[in-house]
Amino acid sequence: MSNEIPLRDKIDEALRTVYDPEIPCNIVELGLIYKTEIKDNNEVFITMTLTAPGCPVAGDIVLEVQEKVKEVEGVTDAHIQLTFDPQWTQEMMSEEAKLELGFL
Repeated sequence: MSNEIPLRDKIDEALRTVYDPEIPCNIVELGLIYKTEIKDNNEVFITMTLTAPGCPVAGDIVLEVQEKVKEVEGVTDAHIQLTFDPQWTQEMMSEEAKLELGFL
Protein backbone atom coordinates (compact mmCIF):
# COMPACT_ATOMS: atom_id res chain seq x y z
CA MET A 1 0.00 0.00 0.00
CA SER A 2 1.49 3.29 -1.09
CA ASN A 3 1.40 6.37 1.12
CA GLU A 4 1.63 8.58 -1.92
CA ILE A 5 -0.73 11.53 -1.99
CA PRO A 6 -3.15 11.24 -4.94
CA LEU A 7 -2.51 13.73 -7.75
CA ARG A 8 -6.02 15.19 -7.36
CA ASP A 9 -5.27 16.01 -3.70
CA LYS A 10 -1.96 17.65 -4.64
CA ILE A 11 -3.75 19.76 -7.25
CA ASP A 12 -6.44 20.71 -4.74
CA GLU A 13 -3.74 21.69 -2.25
CA ALA A 14 -2.04 23.89 -4.88
CA LEU A 15 -5.36 25.55 -5.77
CA ARG A 16 -5.89 26.39 -2.10
CA THR A 17 -2.81 28.65 -2.28
CA VAL A 18 -4.49 30.92 -4.86
CA TYR A 19 -6.47 33.77 -3.34
CA ASP A 20 -9.01 36.14 -4.81
CA PRO A 21 -7.30 39.55 -4.47
CA GLU A 22 -10.54 41.23 -3.37
CA ILE A 23 -11.67 38.57 -0.88
CA PRO A 24 -9.25 37.15 1.73
CA CYS A 25 -10.16 33.55 0.94
CA ASN A 26 -8.75 30.90 -1.40
CA ILE A 27 -10.49 30.08 -4.68
CA VAL A 28 -11.44 26.54 -3.58
CA GLU A 29 -13.28 27.73 -0.46
CA LEU A 30 -14.91 30.47 -2.52
CA GLY A 31 -16.34 27.82 -4.86
CA LEU A 32 -14.59 29.19 -7.95
CA ILE A 33 -13.32 25.79 -9.13
CA TYR A 34 -16.13 24.05 -11.00
CA LYS A 35 -14.30 21.02 -12.37
CA THR A 36 -10.87 19.39 -12.27
CA GLU A 37 -10.20 16.70 -14.85
CA ILE A 38 -7.00 14.66 -15.00
CA LYS A 39 -6.29 12.86 -18.29
CA ASP A 40 -4.37 9.57 -18.55
CA ASN A 41 -1.13 11.45 -19.31
CA ASN A 42 -1.61 13.63 -16.17
CA GLU A 43 -2.62 16.62 -18.25
CA VAL A 44 -4.97 18.68 -16.09
CA PHE A 45 -8.05 20.59 -17.28
CA ILE A 46 -9.66 22.98 -14.82
CA THR A 47 -12.94 24.80 -15.34
CA MET A 48 -13.28 27.78 -13.05
CA THR A 49 -15.07 31.07 -12.66
CA LEU A 50 -14.51 34.41 -10.96
CA THR A 51 -16.58 36.28 -8.40
CA ALA A 52 -17.42 38.89 -11.05
CA PRO A 53 -17.29 38.75 -14.88
CA GLY A 54 -15.58 42.16 -15.03
CA CYS A 55 -12.89 41.15 -12.54
CA PRO A 56 -9.88 43.41 -13.31
CA VAL A 57 -7.39 40.71 -12.28
CA ALA A 58 -9.03 37.83 -14.18
CA GLY A 59 -5.97 37.17 -16.31
CA ASP A 60 -3.70 37.21 -13.25
CA ILE A 61 -5.80 34.66 -11.35
CA VAL A 62 -6.05 32.30 -14.34
CA LEU A 63 -2.28 32.56 -14.91
CA GLU A 64 -1.57 31.92 -11.22
CA VAL A 65 -3.85 28.86 -11.23
CA GLN A 66 -2.13 27.51 -14.34
CA GLU A 67 1.36 28.09 -12.89
CA LYS A 68 0.55 26.52 -9.51
CA VAL A 69 -1.04 23.43 -11.10
CA LYS A 70 1.88 23.01 -13.53
CA GLU A 71 4.26 23.07 -10.53
CA VAL A 72 2.51 20.06 -8.95
CA GLU A 73 4.75 17.01 -9.15
CA GLY A 74 3.38 14.58 -11.74
CA VAL A 75 1.35 17.13 -13.74
CA THR A 76 2.44 17.23 -17.39
CA ASP A 77 0.43 20.31 -18.40
CA ALA A 78 -2.41 22.51 -17.16
CA HIS A 79 -5.26 24.07 -19.12
CA ILE A 80 -7.59 26.55 -17.47
CA GLN A 81 -11.04 27.25 -18.89
CA LEU A 82 -12.79 30.34 -17.58
CA THR A 83 -16.58 30.22 -17.57
CA PHE A 84 -19.43 32.32 -16.20
CA ASP A 85 -22.05 29.63 -16.61
CA PRO A 86 -23.33 29.13 -14.02
CA GLN A 87 -22.55 32.56 -12.65
CA TRP A 88 -20.87 32.50 -9.24
CA THR A 89 -22.98 33.32 -6.18
CA GLN A 90 -22.16 33.47 -2.47
CA GLU A 91 -24.06 30.19 -2.01
CA MET A 92 -21.17 28.42 -3.78
CA MET A 93 -18.79 29.30 -0.96
CA SER A 94 -17.88 26.65 1.61
CA GLU A 95 -19.27 26.96 5.12
CA GLU A 96 -15.70 27.74 6.23
CA ALA A 97 -15.43 30.66 3.80
CA LYS A 98 -18.86 32.00 4.78
CA LEU A 99 -17.84 31.90 8.45
CA GLU A 100 -14.46 33.47 7.73
CA LEU A 101 -16.04 36.30 5.77
CA GLY A 102 -18.91 36.83 8.21
CA PHE A 103 -21.74 35.61 5.99
CA LEU A 104 -23.05 33.17 8.64
